[in-house]
Amino acid sequence: MAKKTQTEDRYQPVAFDPKGYVAKKRKTDPEFRVAYDALEDEFAALGALLHARKDAGLTQADVAERMGVSQPVLARIESSLGSRKHSPSLATLRKYADACGKKLVIQMV
Repeated sequence: MAKKTQTEDRYQPVAFDPKGYVAKKRKTDPEFRVAYDALEDEFAALGALLHARKDAGLTQADVAERMGVSQPVLARIESSLGSRKHSPSLATLRKYADACGKKLVIQMV
């Protein structure tokens, strides 16, 4: 049996359940709930992008190539939806949808 190194002896990963954390935090922290709920639209939009890409069986690099941008640019497009600093334009969302073989549809409910 191989001797464990000091690093291996100390490594004890901590399980983390993001959905459970959010559910608990929303119930116990009113400020967190307000801030989290304010991002609902962004989370839904990001979820739609990621679902379209996954459904098409494409990687970020695949979608980026089809859109005519680099993979880091596409990563910024996807991540910008959660940051509220810059949202992609409708033209960019249309290109993304086209690259995934989808049609962009916007709804207000």
